[in-house]
Amino acid sequence: MQNLIPHLEQETGQPLKNPRLTSVGGGDINSAYKLQAEGVIWFIKLNRADLQDMFAAEAAGLEELAATGTVRAPAPLWFGRFQRQAYLVMEFIDLKSSGPQGLSLFGRQLAQLHRLRQPWFGWGRDNTIGSTPQFNTKHADWVEFWRKERLGRQLQFAAENGYIGALQSRGERLLARLDSFFTEYQPQPALLHGDLWGGNVAADSQGNPVLFDPACYYGDREADIAMTELFGGFCADFYAAYQEEYPLDVGYKTRKTLYNLYHILNHLNLFGSGYLGQAKGMIESLLAELG
Repeated sequence: MQNLIPHLEQETGQPLKNPRLTSVGGGDINSAYKLQAEGVIWFIKLNRADLQDMFAAEAAGLEELAATGTVRAPAPLWFGRFQRQAYLVMEFIDLKSSGPQGLSLFGRQLAQLHRLRQPWFGWGRDNTIGSTPQFNTKHADWVEFWRKERLGRQLQFAAENGYIGALQSRGERLLARLDSFFTEYQPQPALLHGDLWGGNVAADSQGNPVLFDPACYYGDREADIAMTELFGGFCADFYAAYQEEYPLDVGYKTRKTLYNLYHILNHLNLFGSGYLGQAKGMIESLLAELG
């Protein structure tokens, strides 16, 4: 890691006097460090060299989120490859947990973010969800996007990882009937964070919300809200503020399972069979809704 410092000096043209590196925990996918030098505090992510595009896409997502002026995101500074590692250097923000007041503010800011539109679903480039490829080919139709670029892709990855049988057959049946969840609801292509669980939201020293680790694309805003409920959920103040600013459709309560299935399948593909039963159960629940 120390060898990276001369490389960054050369790449940035900025001398790093008296550098100090501190390991930062908390991530499942990347190694992370805080780099302090005279007049400099940076946050650095590291991973395998072949994942450089993952960091390039993350930098693009951070830039797009920050450009909206709705919620703070750390500014990406540089990304590249050095020896056997890819790196992403960004602004260091001293983060702390958000309390109810901060999450209420975040609920309003997220609603404002979700009002930003494109005439298509997808994004200008592919990115990753965790370290899994996430394909963002543009589609005019949301159901086709979710079928092909989200659930269909994860089921394909699961088959390649050896998860076949009922998961695939029942999953294919669900894919064939996705339109039934949208008979009275027409999603609009909103700018999404894409990986919006509680670990990717915090507050700065002034208590302002900060979003990080994005997997951005334009999609149904319900997909973002659904993920906030997947791993413990946010506080009631967050949901009340969001609903006041931008109320959800009544069908969200059913569709949130459809959206969170994507993330559970991704966890199956990333972390193993401990998520297989949950994925199957979600598919059966959704098929039962269809009768």
